[in-house]
Amino acid sequence: MPKHKTSAWPLAQAYAALIFYASLYPFAGWRDQGIAPWEFLWSPWPRYWTGFDVAANAAGYAPLGFLLALSFLRRGSPRFAPSSRTAAIAVAGAAAAALSLAMEALQTYLPSRVASNLDFGLNAAGALAGALAAAGLERFGAIDRWSRFRVRWFVEDARGALVLLALWPFALLFPAAVPLGLGQVFERLELALAEWLMDTPFLEWLPVRDVELQPLVPGVELVCVALGALAPCLLAYSVIRSPGRRAVFAVATVAVGVAATALSAALSWGPSHAWAWLSLPVRLGLAVGLGFAVVLLAMPRRGCAALVLLALMLHLSLLNQAPASAYFADTLQAWEQGRFIRFHGLAQWLGWLWPYAVLLYVVLRLSAPDRQNKITA
Repeated sequence: MPKHKTSAWPLAQAYAALIFYASLYPFAGWRDQGIAPWEFLWSPWPRYWTGFDVAANAAGYAPLGFLLALSFLRRGSPRFAPSSRTAAIAVAGAAAAALSLAMEALQTYLPSRVASNLDFGLNAAGALAGALAAAGLERFGAIDRWSRFRVRWFVEDARGALVLLALWPFALLFPAAVPLGLGQVFERLELALAEWLMDTPFLEWLPVRDVELQPLVPGVELVCVALGALAPCLLAYSVIRSPGRRAVFAVATVAVGVAATALSAALSWGPSHAWAWLSLPVRLGLAVGLGFAVVLLAMPRRGCAALVLLALMLHLSLLNQAPASAYFADTLQAWEQGRFIRFHGLAQWLGWLWPYAVLLYVVLRLSAPDRQNKITA
């Protein structure tokens, strides 16, 4: 059986970076309160807390503990002694707890955050639960079964693509102006750059648009949705071995994309509006995207990788020619200032950067020497 590099370690690194961002957002107003950053450890427990806070703090660190323990376990031989599992649980729990301790200590210097020993305890407990789950799955052979499944379905060097595909549903959780429309950053980037250069002579260097951005017409929205559904399918095709397995993965990918978008709508506007985004252009776009995915089932892997570049560049070009709607702006304000502030960075940056990360990954794979990194038919 070929030895595959585990995807758990890069996923753990990405998740830790996103926790860092979400814990310290909005990175403004740093000040010294005259107390030690570890003083919160001996403070009384918060008097006011909600079930949402408890669940968010515990669940937020559980994936990190799971991924850290799994990456530790998968670095050795396929069979692990109980001592190895114990060590993996200890290392993962300690690393996640150290990260949580650092985040809480740094929150002492942020006016919009309150360092809490309860949060720290819940974070550590969630990470430990995740590490225990990883060790349990390893003990009962579930991870080995995944490894055998991965060997049958995917090429040897599929780790990067699998990491990006695993992140795609989470990127969809941040509300998008167009369903499956990830990477719409031009308008916000333009405003942020103008604000940053305000009161400087460099402000005049910014290009001035002759006309305002216009909303997407239904036909263009259909194309954007179709390309948004097709891109992850093509990325998967570039590392999946057979057309039959590609077909199963394509259907599952579109289904997951629809479910993630519905969850995002439910979180943004309420459960009663979970499916309000499924307009006629969106439904047709999903069908067209899945139809093209079926047509391209037999495409060689190198051709699929090249088509990912083409699909994403067209998708980003069309998407960034349109402004965010007023309803979308209200939703962003709710996410940025309301109860979703803890997840603001986690989902927003994924939604912004996922297509560009895929572009970079595919370009590097296509340009790598064949002896190091092959995408063959």
